[in-house]
Amino acid sequence: MRRSSLLLAFLASLATTLAQGTLTASLDYGTFAGAYSLKYNISYYQKIPFGAPPTGQNRFRAPQPPLPITNGTYNSTQTFDYCPQRTVNGTEDCLYLGLYGRPWSTGQPLRPVVVVFFGGAFIEGGGSFSIPPAGYPVLNASSANDFIFVYPNYRVNAFGFLPGKQIAEDAASDLNPGLLDQQAALQWTHSYIAHFGGDRTNVSIWGQSAGAGSVVAQVIANGGRTEPKLFTKALASSPFWPKTYAYAAPQAQAIYDALAALANCTGPHSLRCLKRVDVQTLRTAALAISGSHTSNTSSYTWAPVLDGAFLQRPLSIATARGEVNIDAGWGMYNLHEGENFIPPGLQNATDTGSPPFNASLASFEGWLKGYLPGLSAQNLQRAQHLYPSLGSAENLPVYNTTYVRAGLIYRDTVLACPALWMARASHSTAYLGEYTIAPARHGSDTIWWNQVNAIQQSGPADGLNHTLYAGYTGAFASFFQTGDPNAHKLTAASVPGVPALNPTGEEFVIESTGFANVGVARLEARCAFWRSVGGEIPI
Repeated sequence: MRRSSLLLAFLASLATTLAQGTLTASLDYGTFAGAYSLKYNISYYQKIPFGAPPTGQNRFRAPQPPLPITNGTYNSTQTFDYCPQRTVNGTEDCLYLGLYGRPWSTGQPLRPVVVVFFGGAFIEGGGSFSIPPAGYPVLNASSANDFIFVYPNYRVNAFGFLPGKQIAEDAASDLNPGLLDQQAALQWTHSYIAHFGGDRTNVSIWGQSAGAGSVVAQVIANGGRTEPKLFTKALASSPFWPKTYAYAAPQAQAIYDALAALANCTGPHSLRCLKRVDVQTLRTAALAISGSHTSNTSSYTWAPVLDGAFLQRPLSIATARGEVNIDAGWGMYNLHEGENFIPPGLQNATDTGSPPFNASLASFEGWLKGYLPGLSAQNLQRAQHLYPSLGSAENLPVYNTTYVRAGLIYRDTVLACPALWMARASHSTAYLGEYTIAPARHGSDTIWWNQVNAIQQSGPADGLNHTLYAGYTGAFASFFQTGDPNAHKLTAASVPGVPALNPTGEEFVIESTGFANVGVARLEARCAFWRSVGGEIPI
């Protein structure tokens, strides 16, 4: 009782102290004021600049160092805006990050760090958070784990992923600036996280969808030789990794040319014009380009490109060569998530959509050729043989519809195989997992770890829900803390944990009835095929 009373007294004193504005961090470019939440027992900073505003000549350029704070203490208890996206959302002055963790004071041990990249198909999304922040259920899974979350912004759509030879040839522009924003946030973490109680030698990166695709990009960045070492562990939850063309390939150059035309910036000085045109014009043009590729035969709009420096080789090749920046890797994917991205008409008896699709074999073959335009006729036949009209997947006993068939192909090429390849290439330990609880679509699994809700607040008396939360989210927390998802296992010894992919050849499966360890031989075979044709697609 005395120990509890002392703890409550300490927390009350801490809350009073922090409420008086003494939670500050002094860095070499400014002093930042944070806050404390007694309800969630976290200290947090919601807005810290990690780069100068990427405006004017800095548009389409790698992030520049943050501007010095010269007018007193910076208020970091405010949220920041998204980078430009959608119709009116966001601002170019968007290179900020937020962070939170359990209370810490100088002299206490440094904690592991988790840098989280947001999703949104490289088209939209933002790193700002409210209280409680996303990911709080992971921190809250067990008192055995204590780490800091960092949520950076990064540029998306045309502002973050404009390809083309014009960008490459301009000394004041850079390809993949959105990915370079992420790397800058990781460099900021390396330089400054100790001021907030974080251990820069124990950093994980994590994301879902395009956030996980961002994880994949950082894992293979710089030929797997990023210096200094900015992280050691990576968790990619459903990594969205669309076809990655060379920056001046016809498919990529067409994106630049389309943007220039829509912004009325054609001609020999198109890039100069694109740097001067107003934000709304670019935002509208970028959205139009994104919309032109929704539910048709191609998935390519705004995405990372091979630039020869930051991204030197396709993922399928880089991971085969072991050119990665991680010691421990964990890839996750969902059973039916490919169906989120294919034309819905593939499940209908009559034509639906624009262009139209239906459930017939001819329509499926038309979609396949359009989706994989570089694939030879022979390899298209091989793909159909690997995914027959009547077939199965690793945790799908049988399917007999064109829609599921196409969904599996999309899932494997864009989501599941990238998860597998990234994990397999880890220098030390590798883990793979599959979420199968219906509907098992893209994002279905986030309910367990990305929001405070009744599920994650459940206790042992709540039965299966608590077991799923403790076993799934708890494994994430243990991985971030130790690099081993089983080190701080929260479920009973009889409940399956997360098997090491090497050498078991098994994955961790989250089912409606609990957990299982299942072999991935079929997925391995299909991904081996996609790796073999990576030069044609490219993946």
